[in-house]
Amino acid sequence: MPKKTKENNSKTLSQAKAARLVPDTSITIEGILSKKIEKKELSPKQIIVHESVMAELESQANKNKETGFLGLEEVKKLRELSTKHGFEVVFKGSRPTDFEIKHAKTGEIDSVIRQLASDEKATLVTADKVQALVAESKGISVILFEFEDEDESPLVLEKYFDSRTMSVHIREKCSVKAKKGLPGDWEYVEVAPEILDREAVKDLAKSITEEASSRTDGFIEADRKGSTIIQLSNYRIVITRPPFADGYEITAVRPIKKLSLKEYDLNEKILSRIDESAEGVLIAGAPGHGKTTFAQALAEHYLAKRKVIKTIESPRDLSLGNEITQYSMNYGSSQEIHDILLLSRPDYTIFDEMRNTEDFRLFSDLRLSGVGMIGVIHATNPIDAIQRFIGRIELGVIPHVIDTVIFIRNGVINRIFSVGLQVKVPSGMMEADLARPVVTVNDFNTGRLEFEIYSYGEETVVVPVRAEQRSPAQKLAEESIRREMMKHVSKAQIEMVSDNRCKVIVPVGEKGRLIGHQGQNIQSLEEKLGLGIDVVEEDEKRAGKREERQGTIPYQIRVDGKNIMLALRPEDANKEVDIYLGDTFLLSATASKKSMIKISKQHGIGRTILKTIHAGEKLEIRGE
Repeated sequence: MPKKTKENNSKTLSQAKAARLVPDTSITIEGILSKKIEKKELSPKQIIVHESVMAELESQANKNKETGFLGLEEVKKLRELSTKHGFEVVFKGSRPTDFEIKHAKTGEIDSVIRQLASDEKATLVTADKVQALVAESKGISVILFEFEDEDESPLVLEKYFDSRTMSVHIREKCSVKAKKGLPGDWEYVEVAPEILDREAVKDLAKSITEEASSRTDGFIEADRKGSTIIQLSNYRIVITRPPFADGYEITAVRPIKKLSLKEYDLNEKILSRIDESAEGVLIAGAPGHGKTTFAQALAEHYLAKRKVIKTIESPRDLSLGNEITQYSMNYGSSQEIHDILLLSRPDYTIFDEMRNTEDFRLFSDLRLSGVGMIGVIHATNPIDAIQRFIGRIELGVIPHVIDTVIFIRNGVINRIFSVGLQVKVPSGMMEADLARPVVTVNDFNTGRLEFEIYSYGEETVVVPVRAEQRSPAQKLAEESIRREMMKHVSKAQIEMVSDNRCKVIVPVGEKGRLIGHQGQNIQSLEEKLGLGIDVVEEDEKRAGKREERQGTIPYQIRVDGKNIMLALRPEDANKEVDIYLGDTFLLSATASKKSMIKISKQHGIGRTILKTIHAGEKLEIRGE
């Protein structure tokens, strides 16, 4: 067991002084008394165990807490040692009352144990400094065992780890396995072939709990009925047991590498954002992909910039320098942490692994109070991290709480999003009176709008706005718009920018004809089609050039009062064709179901065709 103890008494205890001992709950759980007797550092004649100690240990064991089992095992061991070393173990006092149980944390049970030591004129043995100080102030003989950490002592789990081990997984009736490799590139392998039964896993869990209790770098972060969470050195350990789990299981996780921010190869634009304007940052990613490692690097970076850094963790598993204070959510309420952080005035606070609504609200409240916040959150993609705030805080407040989302995948930065707020018509809507506050999520590197978040009726919607492939409906809309444009220009290429806006590309020199005097034509077309139109001219090098279709289609031409009629073959019905004058492309058209193409004589193209006919030149119709 990697611990050693020291007595607070400066003088050697006489045998008479240590002849009768009364252990309290703390020393019983630590299992120190039996070890001192085995080493003959204590030679008692009688050990008196108060019934309240047994009641408290029994209560903890009934709740499946490891501390309860550890204490009961210690009492059992003391009884076994009594025969060998010639002392007796007796039980005195009465079981605690409801009042004493209710106020156990305030010292009621400690009080009755001290009273027993006083009544029996025995020596109180404890590992609790407060208990020892109170007893001494009342004139009660005390032995206080304090712990000194032995950093050189190996941890019980270290034998399963090597330099490539990310986590170790131990389960009853199974061999010991581990994940080895790097985030996003690991393998699940067997590290110990022996099959462990339930007792073996329970013993291992007991040893881990004892280590956490006895080392200065160990904390029992949470001890519940079916689970225990422990932070031991740089290991985060989760112990689960029946009935919460179907068997005893131990999972130990350890960071395999500590990186600096420079090792992430961030460009100057991102570094500038981190140093100057990012104060509401979310670090998102799937479990095991390196979020905590990046958070550590960011904390060390800010510390090097002479910023005051604090952390909020549950459990405390960030490996940070001594200048950074780490607060545990398991030992303090949200209100307490809120008050402490505002009074201690940190520049940045790292909130590791935000899980529930209380966490999100604490993050938001601290950020709105002016504290720079960096939250670590599980998410499968960057937008999911923002979505987890929806419903927990007001939609319009989100951009004031979150300004940057950094998504980690396979140990590297995969995407960075910036978050803002605009009053606008959401993408996909047309009417100006539909304008509303919209949370915009942009790709930080390109500036491209990726998502919009806004209220629609009573719902909050998250809409991706990235350009997608044209749908059949968009293709139909483009063709309808093109036919309308062809009434004014010789050729038009249509590109749908969004559902309510399009770009029209026309030949060089024809832009003014489409726009019309003082924009009357284009304004009329926008009102008729119900969308915005941007008109641009195609590059001169591309003017008059078009990919030729294969084959020449025979036709007959007829001119009536208003139109030029081109009659194609019956098999060319509904076919799209190109009409050329020599090598110059004139237009594309679609034959009707009767294989006819009708061109107005008043159209610019129609007048050109008429001139061609009068000059004796021939048109050429090409198609596939």
